[in-house]
Parts: sequence; structure tokens; C-alpha cells
Amino acid sequence: MKKIFLYGLLALSIPAFAQTPEKNPIIQKPNVIFIYADDLGYGDLSSYGATKIATPHLDKLASQGVRFTNAHSTSATCTPSRYALLTGEYPWRQSGTGILPGDAALIIPTDKMSLPKLFKQAGYKTAIVGKWHLGLGDQIAKNWNAEIKPGPNEVGFDYSFIFPATADRVPTVFMENHSVVALDLSDPIQVDYNNKVGNDPTGKEHPELLKLKSSPGQGHENTIVNGIGRIGYMSGGHKARWVDEEVSTTFLAKAKSYIEENRENPFFLYFTLTEPHVPRMPATMFKGKSGLGLRGDAILQLDWTVGEIMKQLEYSGIADNTMVIFSSDNGPVLDDGYQDEAVTQLNGHTPNGVLRGGKYSVLEAGTRIPFILTWPKIVQPRISSAMISQMDLLASFSSLLNQSIPIGEAPDSENTLDAFLGKSDKGRSVLIEQGGNVLGLGGTLAIIKENWKFIPANDGIPYDKLIDIETGNSSVPQLYNLSTDLSENNNLAKKYPKKVKELAALLKKETSR
Repeated sequence: MKKIFLYGLLALSIPAFAQTPEKNPIIQKPNVIFIYADDLGYGDLSSYGATKIATPHLDKLASQGVRFTNAHSTSATCTPSRYALLTGEYPWRQSGTGILPGDAALIIPTDKMSLPKLFKQAGYKTAIVGKWHLGLGDQIAKNWNAEIKPGPNEVGFDYSFIFPATADRVPTVFMENHSVVALDLSDPIQVDYNNKVGNDPTGKEHPELLKLKSSPGQGHENTIVNGIGRIGYMSGGHKARWVDEEVSTTFLAKAKSYIEENRENPFFLYFTLTEPHVPRMPATMFKGKSGLGLRGDAILQLDWTVGEIMKQLEYSGIADNTMVIFSSDNGPVLDDGYQDEAVTQLNGHTPNGVLRGGKYSVLEAGTRIPFILTWPKIVQPRISSAMISQMDLLASFSSLLNQSIPIGEAPDSENTLDAFLGKSDKGRSVLIEQGGNVLGLGGTLAIIKENWKFIPANDGIPYDKLIDIETGNSSVPQLYNLSTDLSENNNLAKKYPKKVKELAALLKKETSR
């Protein structure tokens, strides 16, 4: 059994997975804020090498803690990555964990351990503020004009202030705990993803009403809300509908209030930003500021938001006892449904950094993402090459907080606490990456072991022209040595057939259990 000592302040015993850990005294019980960006790429921050855009607040965060260069979401799309983060389970083990429509039923089990439940078990207050996109209720058909259960509260969050899915999907409303905010029962909400409801104009029928035009063939041409066509149809709820330019600052205000109200209690805040996911419509004060179109402006807004959270921690007097984690749910995409100049005003910016692929791709840019962890006086500033996964936070916090996980639950979460706290460059030894599962890209799986990456041969399309992203699919097996070829340019499968055979067998074994 391995032990970690943090400056003599902290003695923690790391338990074998799914066993009750030994009880050791913990001098501090830190507040934990997990800030989750949406579609932010490995090369989108100046602390990760971006030169065409400056992100000073995140750069400061990176300089104060551990900046990881080999951190991963499990998947190259949002719903499955979020599922894995909260459950400690690879999403491809469960059906129905692909990108969800806005009317989907809840996919997180309510009777099993989750990340927020672990914190609650340890005596924390828990909250989610921001994007949810993991379904609501126990069926697709639901009454949006009454309480909707189960949802975030039933999977472990004491408080939730969310929008149900993504900003490009209906219903375009905020929900606080179980109810739509500003609901007017005389104007009831109806949502349908198959048939038009109500008389609201659609982007397809009335493109002249759009302030942000949709990209052809990507489905963002249904009900218009705030001059933007959405995926899906919606009627009613006009007072409750958000204004896109105010979404981010609304979430920020809720997060800051939560921090202030809970400054005397240990809390876990899951703060899930919408930037730079489409539709990119930042507050007016950020529009045109980046020189990279609305996507760049949204990244500036994201960076400013992180700065505001850090200011709030100082104001509330709890900065020294708060762990802040920042990451992204998957890699970047430029044209993801709207003509917002993300492509035409790229101006030399490289959202992927040196990586190939992007959102929806099984190549590295799909799941290798920024990941920064700070904990004042405990975690020392450094850059770490440890391979870590967001899915491992559950088992790692189980160790940190001396909390047990029932046997058989969070089956894929590994205790990599040493790596998260910058105490070791050894993280995971094996990781399975999941490519996209929409737009005909398939759900290709790849496996990494000791920096060798294997992608099995498959019949998926190698390139999706609608979004201009290499998917990583190929009719031949692919093998890359990420130690020397992070850009995945040199396929070594023919040169090392034994390594291909080894990793193919390991992938089969891991996906069969």
C-alpha cells in the first residue's frame, strides 16, 4: 500500500480500488471547483502554446499548479465524456451514451456512486452550474411545465442551475433544480425533435430572420430563438427563453453566489461552461476582441470567466483552501453548425496545437485536452507528462477524502492521485479513447499503452468534409509511437506487427469485460 505525504500536513492512504480505505487524519478538506470548458482544444490556450490569442487568467492558473500535457477526456464528444467523468465508467460500456437530444431521458444511474455523491458522502455541499447534457426525467416525453425528475439532484447534486442539453438544442431555457426558470403556465413549453410544434419560425423556412446563419447539412435549421436556428422544435416558454449573449454571465453569477454562500462549508462545484461550443454568441464586450471571429471571442470570455471565479475565491476568503481544476470535454471544431467566421478568421491560430483530428475524432486532438490543477500550498507548480483521464477523478478523490466506492461501481476509474497532485509522472498505463458517434463518424475505439497507440482497421469514413476533420478511421490498422510522433503522422503498424497484435488483443480484452 502506497503512502503520500504532502509537506507534513497531509497523510493519505491510497486504497485498493473499491475497498474501504484506511482512516487517516486529513488536516484540510479543500473546496473543489471543476471548471469544464466545451469543445476547447489542446492548442487554444496561450499556456499550451497558442500565439494568436492570449488567455492570461488560465495562464496564471497554469503557472500556479500542475499543467498536464497528456490529459484526456474519454471521448471526442460531450455527452459520453461527461458520463465518464461523473460515473467512473467508460461510456461505450453502456448503450445510449452518445450525443443526446435535448429531450433525452437521464442516462446517469441514480442508484450508483457518482462524483458528486462521493463528495456528499464526505460531508460536502455539491452543485452543478452550467451545461448538463446527460438527460432529464425517466422518459423522452416529458412535461416541461412541471417538475422534471430525475436529474442532476438525483445523481448527487444538492443544487443545480443548468440548461438541459447544449446551446444549439431546444429547449433554450434555464432550469433550477427540477423546474424551468421564469416559467409562464399561460405559455406552456412543448418540445419535439421529430415534428414541428407551434408557430415559431424555423431557420429553414425563414433564413432572413437569422442573425447567425446555419451551415448547410448540419441540422441547425429548426426553431429560431434569439435569431439563431436550433436543433429541434420548440413552442411556448417565451419569457423563459435565454438570450445567448447573457448565458455565460448568468452561469457565472450563479457560480459566484454559490461560492459566497458556501464559503464556510466544504463544497464541490461542477461549473460547466458553454464556451466555445456553438452557437458562439458571447457578450457584447467580447465581440470582435480576439481577431479570430466569434469562436476566439468566446475563448476570451471563457478566460475572463475563470478570472472572475478566482477573484470570487479571494473575495470570499477561501482561495487558499480551494482546489481548482480546469479542463475540456473534448477537442476543438471550427464549423460545427453555424457560419460564425471561425474558419475564415482563423488567422493562423491552431486549436489542435500539433495534434491531428479534433472533436468527433479518435486521433489525439479528439480527447487530448488542456488540464490544469491548482491547490495552494499543497500542489507545487510544474508541467506533468503523466497520462491521466478525467474518469479517474472519482477513484482519486475517493483516496483523498478517505471515502469508499462500492465494489463493482466506477469500474474504470483508477486512483491516480499522485499524478493529479503533481507528485508522480506515472498516471494510467492504459487508456481507451472513443471517437465520435454522430455525423456518420462511428464510435471507433483506440488504445494507448506506454505511449504506443493502436487504432483498429475499420470501415468508417476517414474525413468528414462537413466539419473538415480527420476522423482517424482507416481500412488498415494504425500504430503510432506518441513519444516521438505526437502528430500521428507515421503509421508503424507494418513495422511492428507484434505490437499491433499485442494492443489489438488488449483492446479486445478491455472491451469484453
